[in-house]
Amino acid sequence: MENLGTFFAPSSGRCLRWIAGHMRTLLMVSITLALALAPARASAQAGDAHIVALVSDSLRGYTHLSIFDDVTVAVTGRSVTLTGRVTLPYKRDDIGTRVSKIDGVRAVVNEIGVLPVSAADQKLRVLLARAIYGHPSFWQYASMANPPIHIVVERGRVTLTGRVNSEVERMLAYSLAQVDGALSVANQLKLDR
Repeated sequence: MENLGTFFAPSSGRCLRWIAGHMRTLLMVSITLALALAPARASAQAGDAHIVALVSDSLRGYTHLSIFDDVTVAVTGRSVTLTGRVTLPYKRDDIGTRVSKIDGVRAVVNEIGVLPVSAADQKLRVLLARAIYGHPSFWQYASMANPPIHIVVERGRVTLTGRVNSEVERMLAYSLAQVDGALSVANQLKLDR
């Protein structure tokens, strides 16, 4: 049996070859693990993006959602969080149930709020919808199955959400929303780019 002190001596060529050989092996194992784990992380991200698309499609197909409701979707680790406001309680419950039935969804956190029932708010919603979608610049949106501008009214306070094609349309919608009865208007419209 060989003397280990001689084998591991810093000047021993065999020691250096042994270390170099094991370093190569360790490096190859590290690279292999990194490459093996990278698709798993990318797959999780792609999985979340796919779930967002499925949930969005499901919401677009929900016929009870109107321009007076606004629902936002966030997905992390196949767990879906729903936020926003709807006009009636059954909509919140229906949406949560629909989303929970989508393949790949692990959990649903339904944080959708229900707007208070108010005749004044309902009158204001109709007035705002006529003002915005009755304007010639928004006729193309008004004819869509799911118009992209949402008008959320809560106790006289208006929030515009959704998407428009340009900054001009964004500012025009905000201007048109300045109607009698609106205590304040928050413009949260985003641009399609």
